[in-house]
Amino acid sequence: MERRSAPRKPVLMSGVIKFAEITVNCLISDMSISGASIEVSNPQDIPERFSVLFKGDDTPLACRVVWRRADRVGVAFD
Repeated sequence: MERRSAPRKPVLMSGVIKFAEITVNCLISDMSISGASIEVSNPQDIPERFSVLFKGDDTPLACRVVWRRADRVGVAFD
């Protein structure tokens, strides 16, 4: 059963997670207007709230973690 408020579309976009003066490279694997699935090497190191920037666009998007898996986090955009 789909619980998302908006359907996600597959994408492959490089990005950067930023928090507390730390940057972590990531890959956005799917996205909707309300959230995304983000691949990272160690999801446990990512805090509950952070900003994500898409490569080529320096506009930060505020995010909050909704779920964590072995190699990715699901986020909702704030």
